[in-house]
Amino acid sequence: MISISFLNCFFLVFLFLFFSDVHGSYNGLGLKPQMGWNSWNKYACDIDESIILNNAKAIKEEGLLDLGYEYIVMDDCWSKHERNATTGRLEANPDKFPNGIGSMAKKLHDMGFKFGMYSSAGKYTCAGFPGSLNHEQIDADTFADWGVDYLKYDNCFNEGKSGVPLISYERYKRMSDALNKTGRPIFYSLCQWGEDFVWNWGNTIANSWRISGDIFDTFSRKDVRCPCETIECFALQGDHCSVMNIISKASFLSSKAGMNSGWNDLDSLEVGNGGMSFEEYKTHFTMWAILKSPLILGNDVSSMSPMDKLIVSNKELISINQDIGTNPAALIWKKKYGDEYIELFSGRLSNNDWVVAVLNAASEPLKMGIHLSDIFVDALGNAEHDWLATDLWNNNVKLVSDRIRANVASHGVQVWRFQQYKVKNTNDKFFSFNKH
Repeated sequence: MISISFLNCFFLVFLFLFFSDVHGSYNGLGLKPQMGWNSWNKYACDIDESIILNNAKAIKEEGLLDLGYEYIVMDDCWSKHERNATTGRLEANPDKFPNGIGSMAKKLHDMGFKFGMYSSAGKYTCAGFPGSLNHEQIDADTFADWGVDYLKYDNCFNEGKSGVPLISYERYKRMSDALNKTGRPIFYSLCQWGEDFVWNWGNTIANSWRISGDIFDTFSRKDVRCPCETIECFALQGDHCSVMNIISKASFLSSKAGMNSGWNDLDSLEVGNGGMSFEEYKTHFTMWAILKSPLILGNDVSSMSPMDKLIVSNKELISINQDIGTNPAALIWKKKYGDEYIELFSGRLSNNDWVVAVLNAASEPLKMGIHLSDIFVDALGNAEHDWLATDLWNNNVKLVSDRIRANVASHGVQVWRFQQYKVKNTNDKFFSFNKH
């Protein structure tokens, strides 16, 4: 006979394992990629309280807060050039933020948002303002006092404390520990540019980590200021990195992200900043969504065009990005096509649904058949079933038994949600759909 004490112990072990799985991130935050807005891509150093609040108001008025864009993140250039000589604390530039950071944070909280702050794990921030290296606890306490919910933590002026994973880990861990000691839940976002293989250690101290140099508003233009083409690169990660440059790095890191670890950050979105075509922005947003990058707007939301809003409001793609318990889509194959490449991605979703995407980076359109055995290379039994494939940009539905026909524009993407088709009678599927 099993004793009561044994059953109690078994139950406690079960609870521990269950909640360890559900609350697997290092601080209980970030069970899905963060969504919101960041000031840098559009405004760089030209920020003030009105710019931050006006974009927040526009996000709310456009219904984007209801879609999940909840973090308003103020980037670099917000502070004075010197710390307070008496307290050692960071202070806001009074010309830009005359009411102080805490007052602005309260206004954002009252609007239903969470507030994000910026600093750097260096002597200075990237724009030359005081950084938080060797000031971690006093800065974390200051951020908590101001009501900060999110910290983007950069990598500039790090005094040589990089080049080896352990050194970078220890530098970033100091702020991680400091944030936790405040007692305030603060989402911790590393902006470490993918140096020192951050995807191997960031998940134990942070909620997300950048995997490349800074994004630039271009689809595939190569730039010497972004010298790294792969994740194995040991050169300076740089900036002016194209969308395709970042995708090529992120596509090999799908296994490094998830609910129980954290998220590969592909950098803020450029949709709405004018450097790419509508088709290219669709590709940009689609790939960020299915690779489960944070979806952080980086434009002037108050002047967003209806077409740009259409892209960032795609509820089906957002639901895939925010699907708790699922991992980024995986790169299945990459093939030469014309002057560039075509790529197939697939990934498991909740309820045994799948996301499938064909990316065409070439300058000519693509038409081809994609076999189920390719799509389900990690679950070949699924290739024996029929599937309903819903195109997530035009909502067209196909019944797929053997392969699906892709028709992808130049620099475009076609993305579907696959749902297993259950036939109710022998004639049902022939009446409802054409087979592909």
